[in-house]
Amino acid sequence: MNLIKITGLGLLLAGCLAGPMAKADDAAAKPKPYTLKVCPVSDEKLGGDMGEAYTFVYGKTKDSAGREIKLCCKSCLKDFEKSPKKFLKKIDAAEAKEAKAAKEKKS
Repeated sequence: MNLIKITGLGLLLAGCLAGPMAKADDAAAKPKPYTLKVCPVSDEKLGGDMGEAYTFVYGKTKDSAGREIKLCCKSCLKDFEKSPKKFLKKIDAAEAKEAKAAKEKKS
């Protein structure tokens, strides 16, 4: 019975020590946020007539937090999954265009 108490205490302490470290890792591994206001598949406004955007993380691996993708609806997910590179390229181009416009606006 003493062995059970000791083992339980050890597991409890291990959990306490690992908890803060896991939270720090999670915070550092946030996916790249989706900054556009339209669906990359349908070009529909997010949060419009279709309701709340369907949000997911694409490309998450043990080495990468991936990136957040927002679609106007879950139905667009099938099209996205057929050609993710096509839509990622479209997202990157639109984000670059928005960043350039924001930079020019500051000047």
